[in-house]
Amino acid sequence: MDMKKRIHLELRNRTPSDVKELVLDNCRSNEGKIEGLTDEFEELEFLSTINVGLTTVAHLPKLNKLKKLELSDNRISGGLEVLAEKCSNLTHLNLSGNKIKDLSTIEPLKELKTLKSLDLFNCEVTNLNEYKENVFKLLPQLTYLDGYDREDKEAPDSDAEVYAEGLDDDDDDDDDVDEEEYDEDTAPGDEEEEEGEEEDEDEDDDLSGEEEEEEDLNDKEVDDEEDEAEQGQKRKRDLDEEGEEGEDDEDED
Repeated sequence: MDMKKRIHLELRNRTPSDVKELVLDNCRSNEGKIEGLTDEFEELEFLSTINVGLTTVAHLPKLNKLKKLELSDNRISGGLEVLAEKCSNLTHLNLSGNKIKDLSTIEPLKELKTLKSLDLFNCEVTNLNEYKENVFKLLPQLTYLDGYDREDKEAPDSDAEVYAEGLDDDDDDDDDVDEEEYDEDTAPGDEEEEEGEEEDEDEDDDLSGEEEEEEDLNDKEVDDEEDEAEQGQKRKRDLDEEGEEGEDDEDED
């Protein structure tokens, strides 16, 4: 997408001075210029321009309130002295995946007195001997380099947002595990209630079996009574027929 059009969409009918965060990732810059980004964005605190084809930061407007700048996966190889002039209050700078090869390229960053966190992942400079120690010496104001401090302690979310999403996902997974463990390790009172419910179900099964037996007996008694009634009616019919035959014999005599 065109950079200028993207900025227009990001504004959402706001004025540039109302915007504090601006994400322009994967748009195309024009000869290293971020078209549409001007010093009218005077309240901007977070700017992300990941993979936009930047070769220099020389064309950045003056953004005095900018604190966090994402420049990952571009083709920047130098000219970082401009940042101290145009973004003097930066606290977080991500230059991962750029063409930075030596310490002299990042030396101008020492003028960013408020810079706390710097990321240089996938830059050639990280292959130098004693890279970490030398960067901390060169930029004494830094607290974190590539997400870790001088003692190799990882930066918390607030100081290294690049890790925030991963940490949040881990926390969510832990919550799910805790819920599953709680379900498996049921409290003692709950176990007793479940056992009681099972016993009640067994008793109900036994009662239902007895009721079925009683119904079967009742049905059998009814059937027996019906059989006896039918037999009695049959005997009565036989006697009546015998009586009629005897009367006929007397009449013939």
